Amino acid sequence: MHSNLTGWQHDLLTSLKPDEPLGALCYFAIFVVIALVMSRLLRATLHAALSKQPHADRTTINFLQQIGSALIWVIVLILYAHLIPVLRAMGTALLAGAGVASVVLGLAAQSTLGNLVAGISLTIYRPFHLGDTLQVAAPTGTEIGTVENISLGYTTLRVQDGRLVTMPNSVAASQVAINLSAPTARWPLSIAIRLNRDADLGAARTLAHKAAAEVVGEAAVAGCFLTSVDATDAQLELRFQVPDAGSRDSQRTAVMLRLDERFSAKGQPGTPAQRPTFA
Repeated sequence: MHSNLTGWQHDLLTSLKPDEPLGALCYFAIFVVIALVMSRLLRATLHAALSKQPHADRTTINFLQQIGSALIWVIVLILYAHLIPVLRAMGTALLAGAGVASVVLGLAAQSTLGNLVAGISLTIYRPFHLGDTLQVAAPTGTEIGTVENISLGYTTLRVQDGRLVTMPNSVAASQVAINLSAPTARWPLSIAIRLNRDADLGAARTLAHKAAAEVVGEAAVAGCFLTSVDATDAQLELRFQVPDAGSRDSQRTAVMLRLDERFSAKGQPGTPAQRPTFA
């Protein structure tokens, strides 16, 4: 068969052998294309599974896609190194130092490996999902945001003002996070009402309770309680709940406006400085 080949064809076949530089480069390109195609097929398969099952967990599927893609590239690179004689010969020499290198890399990348293990833990136990609203502790204080992405190393939240809060998975898995997207989750709020101590405090508590119930509903009002009394003033605390964090500011404003309206209609004795204030 080889006798029927012309000189340039024979030279081309010789140069395409794995032990030749051009051949090694060609095989590398082929293996890269194979890895890309397999990664795309994996992504398409997982997306098809998600479309057929709308209730499937998107967090798990996205995480499986990343793990699967990483495994595909690792396997392809191992097969390529086994095919190329130079790399196969180097593998024997490098194997002796692999143990030491793994220890050094483990110490150097322990935080990264910790994030990876924590990411797997988040995927298995699923304390929250993509789209959930979480309350977390950040260097800027308490932050409330929607889970936009859970990757191999980091979890990303988008807060109400558009900022992105990125947490290492090791932090996301270890800190206490309040999931405000749970069906029974409600956001507690309170309004301080300061009024003259000579006012009818019982009637004021009832009036504040009814005003809040008109806005958020009777079931969402925890009550109105007397918290302090001094020589001139008394302070009440109106406590109620809203169904989600996104509406807390608007609902609080609506309740305060209704309080001002009801107390003004009721009429409070004294100068303007002695009339009820709400904070």
